[in-house]
Amino acid sequence: MSTYSANPLTALARTNDAKTMLRRFLGIDAVVTTGNGLAYAAASGPLGRFLGVDAGLLLALGVFLTLYGVGVGYLASRKSPPTPAVQGVIEANAAWAVLSVVALIAWLSPTTAGAVWIPLQAVTVGGFAALQYAALRSLRA
Repeated sequence: MSTYSANPLTALARTNDAKTMLRRFLGIDAVVTTGNGLAYAAASGPLGRFLGVDAGLLLALGVFLTLYGVGVGYLASRKSPPTPAVQGVIEANAAWAVLSVVALIAWLSPTTAGAVWIPLQAVTVGGFAALQYAALRSLRA
């Protein structure tokens, strides 16, 4: 039986050390967010048409996400990420997830691909927030 099987969070992070767990979840978030941001910024026209989202909006989101992802990556690289900054990332991720769904319902008129992609990325970002929150809580315990 694996030592990681007792707690699903430690199994997912592949460590029992709360600080390492937090840094790993921040790092994964940084890679995914920066990758999305670069794709949105570099291919805002084609991706905008594919998703049914305005290319200018996608470009702006791409630049924002790239910078945000780099910031999250910086936190992940710190030996002890500062708690207020980590809380800010968790809150920003939670807000992004909620606002994505609100935008889908109230504002955007995406293609079928966009109607699948937007909630999928909202769930992913919400998952990052939940994992980071749980890791931060473990660190405090």
